[in-house]
Amino acid sequence: MGKLDGKVAFITGAARGQGRSHAVRLAQEGADIIAVDICAQLESVTYAMSTPEDLEQTVKEVEALGRRIVARQADVRDVTALQKVFDEGATELGPVSIVLANAGIGAGGSTVSAERQWEDVIAVNLTGVWNTGRVAIPAMIERGQGGAIVLTSSTGGLIGVGIPAAGFLGYTAAKHGVIGLMRSWANYLAPHFIRVNSVAPTAVRTPMAGDGDLALVLERNPKLANALSNAMPVDLVEPVDVSNAIAWLVSDDARYVTGTVVPVDAGALNKR
Repeated sequence: MGKLDGKVAFITGAARGQGRSHAVRLAQEGADIIAVDICAQLESVTYAMSTPEDLEQTVKEVEALGRRIVARQADVRDVTALQKVFDEGATELGPVSIVLANAGIGAGGSTVSAERQWEDVIAVNLTGVWNTGRVAIPAMIERGQGGAIVLTSSTGGLIGVGIPAAGFLGYTAAKHGVIGLMRSWANYLAPHFIRVNSVAPTAVRTPMAGDGDLALVLERNPKLANALSNAMPVDLVEPVDVSNAIAWLVSDDARYVTGTVVPVDAGALNKR
């Protein structure tokens, strides 16, 4: 038996990277999955974003574990589309009790305007998180059975990265905003036994981080070297390291943990 048997999890940015890892890890614990991802490229993002084929792979990996999954393409900036996916998934799989607002984009190095870089990263990384909560929270409250929400922030949500480019400023501001949103929702939802927490990873081995090619990331953005410096002798953590923290946060093992930020950062924050 898994710790999440009978649960349904709504996960954004689930086509690959951390999102796919979260979907698979929660499925290993018995959860069924509603997976959503844009599966398209934004002009302000310099690395290749997810594809429909990536989302199909997430479906295969979850189904291989014997769990059910509803996967749809939708943009977290579009609250109407996001609501449609949530409603369709809940109709097919059952009521949602776990929400992972994971979708996010990296920033910096793009040739589009500073305004466009700022607007895109704020829209995806902050407004998209707000949208994820506001499509899921009313149904969770109405059901009256509690639940758990985890918002993906970053070590950049707890420190000032110190890079004055619009994309990086927007990223840092958005990730700080995610933590403020988490704390506000945690207080609002505590009487409903809906717990809200955040994870703050250091750089993670995903396509956003060059799939672990730190030299490539630093070549694109050399000023990131200090921000990506960990205390433990690892350049990056693995997606599953973040997934393991989330699997604990959404389980009954953490039933009285709410309003917290869990760094998965190899000691990066402690160095500062």
